[in-house]
Amino acid sequence: MSDEYAHGRRDGLRLALAILAAEEAKWAALLGESASWRTNATRKVRHKTLQVVQTRVQTVLNRLSPKDDTASNAELSAALAKIGF
Repeated sequence: MSDEYAHGRRDGLRLALAILAAEEAKWAALLGESASWRTNATRKVRHKTLQVVQTRVQTVLNRLSPKDDTASNAELSAALAKIGF
């Protein structure tokens, strides 16, 4: 696997994590807000699903990250700056 391809995969996973974090925050705010127990149950399931997916994506990202911490930190900083975090 070339370095550019691996870098692109890690950037994609970081973007996915950012999107999942935003969705998870949206559903966290809605938990228990409805008068309907069925709607609240559905929201809990969606929220938990997003948390599980975030954990799995983070695990994949950790496996793909280079073992050199300085290169990893610089790459992570650049990626976060690129998406506005």
